[in-house]
Amino acid sequence: MKKYDRNPKVCEEQTETGEADAMFVLEDGASLSNVIIGPNQAEGVHCKGTCTLTNVWWEDVCEDALTLKQSSGTSNINGGGAFHAADKIIQFNGFGTVNVKNFYANDYGKVVRSCGNCSNNGGARHIIMNNVVAHDGGVLCGINTNYGDTCSITNCCQDDGKSCDRYTGNNDGDEPTKIGSGADGTYCTVTGLSTSC
Repeated sequence: MKKYDRNPKVCEEQTETGEADAMFVLEDGASLSNVIIGPNQAEGVHCKGTCTLTNVWWEDVCEDALTLKQSSGTSNINGGGAFHAADKIIQFNGFGTVNVKNFYANDYGKVVRSCGNCSNNGGARHIIMNNVVAHDGGVLCGINTNYGDTCSITNCCQDDGKSCDRYTGNNDGDEPTKIGSGADGTYCTVTGLSTSC
């Protein structure tokens, strides 16, 4: 394991600063493993295409920990975890699928959020969560049902909060409208979710 951080601190809390302030920018097909990202960074990791993260940890999430920009395909998040995300840990701005497996979240707003108001919105994003442990937080995934987004939650543990928030997304930058929470059997499916972790 190796730790990476910024000096001076560039985090501006929930101000979105963009790719230039990311600790790592991964090209399509790239992998990142066995890394700790310190608290002074702003944007964590940006994946320009599909990527694989293995055992990557964020000590203190600033705006987002991970931003996914893939146009299609599947990205994989294996192990690792994140602490103190006021809003999102994983921001899914691209399309296709993200698999989140054996991940740990502590003190978070959302583990994964499909972008609710990106200018490129219009296609589906699919979130698959397996064996995620989430403490002291809000929502495991947020999706836009009007674009056909889905979230599948299997064998996860969440001691507080909601499994899924469903929104009507847009592509004009407006705040998306939340239309419901929890599993609905169509867009959000939940199997084996424990609250004792």
